[in-house]
Amino acid sequence: MPQPCALVLAPTRELAMQIAEEILKFAYKTGVQSKIIYGGADIRDQLRELGKGTDILVATPGRLSDFISRESVDMGWTQFLILDEADRMLDMGFEPQVREIVQQSGLSRYRKNGTRQNMMFSATFAGAVQKMAGDFMIDYLFITVGRVGSCSETITQTLHYAADGVGKTRALEKIYRENAPPDGFLTVIFVDTKRKADEIEDDLWKSGLRVCAIHGDRDQQQREQALEAFKSGENPILVATDVAARGLDISNVGLVINFDMPKHMDDYVHRIGRTGRAGKRGSAIGFVNEKCRYCTELAELLRGANQEVPSWLSQLAKENLDNYTKGKGKGKTGPAFGGKDIREQSKAAKAAEEEQTKKDEEKKAAEEAAAKKKKENERPPSPERVVPDGWDDSDDDA
Repeated sequence: MPQPCALVLAPTRELAMQIAEEILKFAYKTGVQSKIIYGGADIRDQLRELGKGTDILVATPGRLSDFISRESVDMGWTQFLILDEADRMLDMGFEPQVREIVQQSGLSRYRKNGTRQNMMFSATFAGAVQKMAGDFMIDYLFITVGRVGSCSETITQTLHYAADGVGKTRALEKIYRENAPPDGFLTVIFVDTKRKADEIEDDLWKSGLRVCAIHGDRDQQQREQALEAFKSGENPILVATDVAARGLDISNVGLVINFDMPKHMDDYVHRIGRTGRAGKRGSAIGFVNEKCRYCTELAELLRGANQEVPSWLSQLAKENLDNYTKGKGKGKTGPAFGGKDIREQSKAAKAAEEEQTKKDEEKKAAEEAAAKKKKENERPPSPERVVPDGWDDSDDDA
């Protein structure tokens, strides 16, 4: 039974495959073996390959959980655990499988005291992810490079107001042709639904543009073929749902278009992060309308990256706030970036609470001291007057 010493978990097949490719480069001629397992592919082929043994296992949570339940892999000697795009795993509902793998599968049980090195990576770390990190790690280090949740100034961001409808699709073709990157560079167009991805792919193909699409309803072979055609430049435009928003590292993506703005701000950061990589410059264009719930935060993000903020964006933000305050919408604007260690935030909040308590106690003591002093300085009350019997104290002379 294979007993890998390192486990890398990734939320999507595409990201898992990309990680596996990078591992092969680093492991070249070292004798280190690496294998990958993910859903959507023939499990028998993966069982056969994994049965040959491996040092490093790259997996998606669902497929690894299946292999562990089949007793097809033993994670008892795992020395290194890496969770890539950990917040996305939570968003996709993989938290139960991840917790089962880490806490209930006997991970690292053969190692002394069950010790191992755990690492979690993402461009955004909301509180829920940091809480999970606290459950998996003891006194972990929180390391940030730059500002978590921010965008690089190498990405030129432009926003256009676009109401939903046929006109929006026509505007997409026009804006792409006006902003198409130079030859040799690629374009990713993000949409919200699988149906919309198919529609946009069909419309752009009919207009004479070479385009392909990937989403969750495409089988693994179709997704791999589409990605290969995209990377090679055969089809330089990729229409995708959020399966391509995380970790897809293709250095020559020159343009990202958010045809549908994502529901959460952190997903916007991940999407446009597909361009402007490895020091190269890139462009990101977003189609914004009343459905965008984070216009204020978006404006702040643009200012932080020294980008131009459209004058209409603040008005749209105000209208959205008014609408949702009146109950025309519901839900939250999405998770925070998690740019700070929540443990430090908790310490700061506790310190602030203690400081406030101290101030309240000092104020109370001062008030009590003032009241006591005031009482000491008051004139003592006169003794009660006693009138002898028979004494006439009236003003009547009669």
